[in-house]
Amino acid sequence: MKKIIITQFMILLAGTLFAWINFGLELANWLHKEACATGCAIGLVNPFLTPCFYGAIFFAIAFILSIYILKNR
Repeated sequence: MKKIIITQFMILLAGTLFAWINFGLELANWLHKEACATGCAIGLVNPFLTPCFYGAIFFAIAFILSIYILKNR
């Protein structure tokens, strides 16, 4: 069971980093008034209203819960 929990932790860590980096790129482009070609937003869309932001939040919550499980296991 410990191996599964550690694998879950690593996957959620990678997913969380990927999601927040994508959101950061979108935010930086939006602040510089540039269209983001690599993220969820097409054109000059507020990055806080994109699926990437909501995905990053859910990944972060799942990652925090994974840390909690790992510490209490």
